[in-house]
Amino acid sequence: MAHPSQLGFQDAASPVMEELLHFHDHALMIVFLISTLVLYIIVAMVSTKLTNKFILDSQEIEIIWTVLPAIILILIALPSLRILYLMEEVNSPLLTIKAVGHQWYWSYEYTDYEDLGFDAYMVPTQDLNPGEFRLLEADNRMIVPVESPIRILVSADDVLHSWAVPSLGIKMDAVPGRLNQTAFIASRPGIFFGQCSEICGANHSFMPIVVEAVPLEHFENWTSQMFEDA
Repeated sequence: MAHPSQLGFQDAASPVMEELLHFHDHALMIVFLISTLVLYIIVAMVSTKLTNKFILDSQEIEIIWTVLPAIILILIALPSLRILYLMEEVNSPLLTIKAVGHQWYWSYEYTDYEDLGFDAYMVPTQDLNPGEFRLLEADNRMIVPVESPIRILVSADDVLHSWAVPSLGIKMDAVPGRLNQTAFIASRPGIFFGQCSEICGANHSFMPIVVEAVPLEHFENWTSQMFEDA
């Protein structure tokens, strides 16, 4: 998760998020080079008193400053489109989970199992245990197996919500009457935090999302325990 004074993104926990981080660095380097060139030109024009009549009226330089931006846009667009297609790809998911947004909590249904579902409310500050994070901890975590393709079906019961977990590279709007789909693969075990990213009402900031990725054996033990408790 993010920490105080952090300037960059959270550590990637899925292949898609790793691709997004690489694309961010790629685009940022292009922006840095353009900014440096523009700054140099501004300083040169302000500081020099010389005038070159061939630069003031030159077809060659007009061709350069028309073609060069087009090439830069292509260098940005191609990897961006590749990542967009990767984010939309859902290949034979091992597990399907339906996340439904309510005012103001999330409910999860494991559709591959019969009657396996629960609600996830934010843990009040006075009930937090040592080491737990305020406004981010939920009373029930969404447990998923690690290194397995997971499909998330996102919807809402009342108003617009958004199911977002930054370290997994996921942000999907929850719209009443509509079922949106996304997918991810947790590349390592861990606990990943997110929040509703849509202004959904007075308690909008109190809808945490907690995804816990565990080995497949632990996930099977957890499902068995859930059925026993039910």
